[in-house]
Amino acid sequence: MKKLFVLPVILAVLMLAAGCASMNVGSSSAKTAATGSAGGATSKNANDGLERCDQALGTMAVIEDTKTDWYRTLNDRKLGSTVPVLKLLAQQSNCFVVVERGRAMDNMMRERALADTGEMRQGSNLGKGQMVAADFSLNPSLTFSNKDAGGIGASAASLLGGGRTRMLAGVAGGASFKEASALLTMFDNRSGVQLAAAEGSASNTDLGLMGSLFGTRAGGGLGGYSNTAEGKVIAAALTDAFNNLVNAVRNYKMQSVKGGLGTGRGGLQVQQD
Repeated sequence: MKKLFVLPVILAVLMLAAGCASMNVGSSSAKTAATGSAGGATSKNANDGLERCDQALGTMAVIEDTKTDWYRTLNDRKLGSTVPVLKLLAQQSNCFVVVERGRAMDNMMRERALADTGEMRQGSNLGKGQMVAADFSLNPSLTFSNKDAGGIGASAASLLGGGRTRMLAGVAGGASFKEASALLTMFDNRSGVQLAAAEGSASNTDLGLMGSLFGTRAGGGLGGYSNTAEGKVIAAALTDAFNNLVNAVRNYKMQSVKGGLGTGRGGLQVQQD
């Protein structure tokens, strides 16, 4: 009886081991339009169509409005925050130095609190005056469409604009929406002035073709954006919007207001009491 029980267990273990041995790390089926990695001013396996800058234009924090309907839709789809996707794009582009203003700030502040207790090693240098200010804030907004979402076949790909080269975004089946558009707004943190805004879009016309995405390693921490059809459409729309934003800021020209900006002497006046 013991042998009869042990044999199936051994077979199950062997099958599991065989499955692990054949695991396809870096599979093209997990790719999105935002792929690869970034370290400082360097990037590896980035999307060939991602716009880039010769030098950084300043520091940037990515801030989401988590109380919006579109953010709740992401949670419903188990996709989570778009911030990791945008951080990856921003650093790979070399247009902005990314600074943390999200949940990781809690851990940063805990480390500083621990340093204040005197428990840190000498020279840990977590005292005041170490944080880098964010010159700009980037705020995303998403809209979705489920037009013609049913009965979609394979063997097509969605073409994104805004890049120096064409970007194909193949995604896997099962999407409850097939189109997404992204709006990115960029603000100057010192003045509160909106510096740039850009729209991007993607259409999930291919629910079977998986080989059209770029890179050989997916960006870490992208979660559902790298393994769901809906997530890949959103990642493609964000990439398209980010490309358009980079094109806008590279050609940036400061706006000016006669009488001074924000002095109450703008060119559109109202009657005074």
